[in-house]
Amino acid sequence: MGLLDNLRNSLKEDFSFLGGFKVTLEQMTKPRVTWQYPLEKKPKPVRLHGRHVLNRYEDGMEKCIGCELCAGVCPADCIYVRGADNAPAEPVSPGERYGFVYEINYLRCIHCDMCVEACPTEAITETKLFEFSFTNRADAIYTKNELLVDDEGRPRQLPWEDWRPGDDAHTSAWMRATSPSGAAGYEGRVQWSGELGYGVRAPEAGQSGRRDDDATGVKLLREVMTLHLDDDERTPEQRGLNGALARLRHRADLQRRLLSRRRGA
Repeated sequence: MGLLDNLRNSLKEDFSFLGGFKVTLEQMTKPRVTWQYPLEKKPKPVRLHGRHVLNRYEDGMEKCIGCELCAGVCPADCIYVRGADNAPAEPVSPGERYGFVYEINYLRCIHCDMCVEACPTEAITETKLFEFSFTNRADAIYTKNELLVDDEGRPRQLPWEDWRPGDDAHTSAWMRATSPSGAAGYEGRVQWSGELGYGVRAPEAGQSGRRDDDATGVKLLREVMTLHLDDDERTPEQRGLNGALARLRHRADLQRRLLSRRRGA
């Protein structure tokens, strides 16, 4: 073995630790996938398991009939319901009974959505709101007045909830699936009743090319998760050096807004 080979092997042994930085160096050259929270929020799926709402029909009557099926199926035993008979002169719901008391203890709730699946009238559904915290136990127990949508069909915003524009849209999207047993033949057919403030929601899609993203509020991941895409998967204006510079300018703008917000606080 010559002197040159000995020198090459010696350098390879001395700098072998650089191989451990291979993954780090590769990731440093890729676009960041961090969202600048709280200024920038990651888009939420329409069927996100957030906090619940009690829905109403288009005429304003409550959908809850006080059947207590949601409380019976709840594995965490966090729902308490008491039904009462409707007054013939001023009924609260279309049925014989309505939910007189409705409470959800969010210190127990695991957001499994079994209550949504069990509800026969689509009265209880989950919103996309998940950012809420409590300073005492009483605030964690949502009552009927706090769960029932308002006269426009919107969820009631409570002081400890972080609402952003659009968070109150499509609040009842999480309900029984459009296609029973996943049968594509049911795609495009409405499977639910109308709601106060929204009317009859557009049917869902996904198994075929028939979809109405504007009506359902659905966005393709390719449109909102561009940072996770490889360069050849991006649109032409998002590729190469121009796309990288555009992302840097966007991130710098977010940093300036965050700094100004902190200084103002």
